[in-house]
Amino acid sequence: MNILFLTLPFSTSKVRSSYEELLRAFITDGHSVYVACANEKNCGEQPGLTEDDGMSILRVPTGRITGNIPIVEKGISTMTVDRLFQRAVKKAYKGIKFDLIMYPTPPITLVNTIGYFKRKMNAHTYLLLKDIFPQNAVDLGMMRKTGLKGVLYKLFRKKEKKLYQVSDYIGCMSPANVSYVLKHNPELAGKTVEVCPNCSLVPQNEPVFKKETSALKKTYNIPDDAVIFLYGGNLGKPQGIPFLIECLRKESANKKAFFIIVGQGTEYNRIQQFINTEKPCNVVLIDYLPYIEYKKIADQSDVGLILLDHRFTIPNYPSRLLAYLRAGMPVIAATDRNTDIGTIACENGYGFCCESNDVEAFSKAIDDMIHADREEMGRKGWEFFLNNYTVEKSYQTIKKHFIG
Repeated sequence: MNILFLTLPFSTSKVRSSYEELLRAFITDGHSVYVACANEKNCGEQPGLTEDDGMSILRVPTGRITGNIPIVEKGISTMTVDRLFQRAVKKAYKGIKFDLIMYPTPPITLVNTIGYFKRKMNAHTYLLLKDIFPQNAVDLGMMRKTGLKGVLYKLFRKKEKKLYQVSDYIGCMSPANVSYVLKHNPELAGKTVEVCPNCSLVPQNEPVFKKETSALKKTYNIPDDAVIFLYGGNLGKPQGIPFLIECLRKESANKKAFFIIVGQGTEYNRIQQFINTEKPCNVVLIDYLPYIEYKKIADQSDVGLILLDHRFTIPNYPSRLLAYLRAGMPVIAATDRNTDIGTIACENGYGFCCESNDVEAFSKAIDDMIHADREEMGRKGWEFFLNNYTVEKSYQTIKKHFIG
């Protein structure tokens, strides 16, 4: 079977993505994989077609789409990417008949490219639905459903619905995502909308559940009896950083809790300003770290933090959960009330949750985690990862529709 995988971000020369890990499962099973991904201006990767251990990777030159860039520039680049992809795939993969087309969101704007190759080659299509746009932008006040900004919303909503219609199968991040998609898109009744979340390879070694934190505590001058709470990931508007700052302020006198925050994003400077101004003694903010260095911190931290803005009406399911579970950490999820990432953690014994507009509830979750059996919770999280979030699990979920 020939598989065309369309995406914006993909692996670089430095980092292997979860998408690549999933696609390699198809290659191992004897299938051919052809990737088309964005090669954004100034990204540092060479555009064009390359071969990487049996996988064809086409890097399509585009404008800047991801990262901290002006909204107008991002919008123009996003709207032109469909045409660029279709033209590049036609040229680079001429003569190849695709049997299956797979693609994650974001973006929704590759819908014409998907539709073209589906019709031309009578291919099956599978959408890996990672976020729900444009509603997520509406939730954060970046887009409106009415007025002049409503024109943009209607345009993207039309593309979203078209993408769902062109997809034979839709793999969602969680049960709440499945329910949301079907409720707000009743025309999808009868389509296969299923849970197929982010996935990761199983590490060669089982994580250490009884954490050895002395080296990390020495590096950052952390009290010996403090519990280390780690947040690693994007620091942007979706994470509800003002709420995090309020929580850090509340916990600033708590000698039993120490917070390490690692990441980049539009709200990084806001956290930095809080630290510079109020000088909490139990918070460290770290800019971007290479994966190996970040993993060293994760392996020595006690608890992982998941943050989502309380305004979200869509059930987001952040992928950083997998990194925490792979490291044997329990989690605290401070989120909106619509996602099920926190309730799933609570129900399966590997975490606590609260709403991300309730500082007192967050403080209680911190205290509960300090006194919890974190080693046992870490084991339960590891078991949940093995049963739900492995590459093999996702591969089998997709495979059953196309391969006997």
